[in-house]
Amino acid sequence: MNTNPLFEEKQYLGFNKHSLLRRLSMAIFCFICYYWNISKGLHPELFLILGIAILVISVILFFVLHLKTSIYPESIILDGFWTARKIKLNLNGIVSAEVVPYNRFYLNSPVYNLHLKGAIRFYTKGTEAVKLTDKEGLVYIIGSQKAKTLAEIVQKQLKSISNQ
Repeated sequence: MNTNPLFEEKQYLGFNKHSLLRRLSMAIFCFICYYWNISKGLHPELFLILGIAILVISVILFFVLHLKTSIYPESIILDGFWTARKIKLNLNGIVSAEVVPYNRFYLNSPVYNLHLKGAIRFYTKGTEAVKLTDKEGLVYIIGSQKAKTLAEIVQKQLKSISNQ
């Protein structure tokens, strides 16, 4: 296998809008409770510490890699974080690649290797995805911020494989 990828994209957990909005809402709630409890003397510093801790965790998540997508001349490698398995898709088995909207909802939770509704999904952030269909009819949906570029490179590789 060639050591230089044709395409590489890294997606981090902290940039997911759904999770970020949820964490910021909890931190704002803690700061409001802190302000409200200052005059009552009911240990308001606990809310302040909790709000700051949530913000620190949010900043740390900006550096936690969730999904790394790499395209090599004959395969696509999807690498997750920590205990997730590395998934290798052989381009010889892929029939088509097209850009599709990921989901109709604006806020989506990050997923890795989620089998749902007849498709295997990989997503962290963005609104578009690349839909790959293999010879057996299995569908892979790979979310990307550069979906058009990803689809173009896959289609180009599919053409070069079919010409051989």
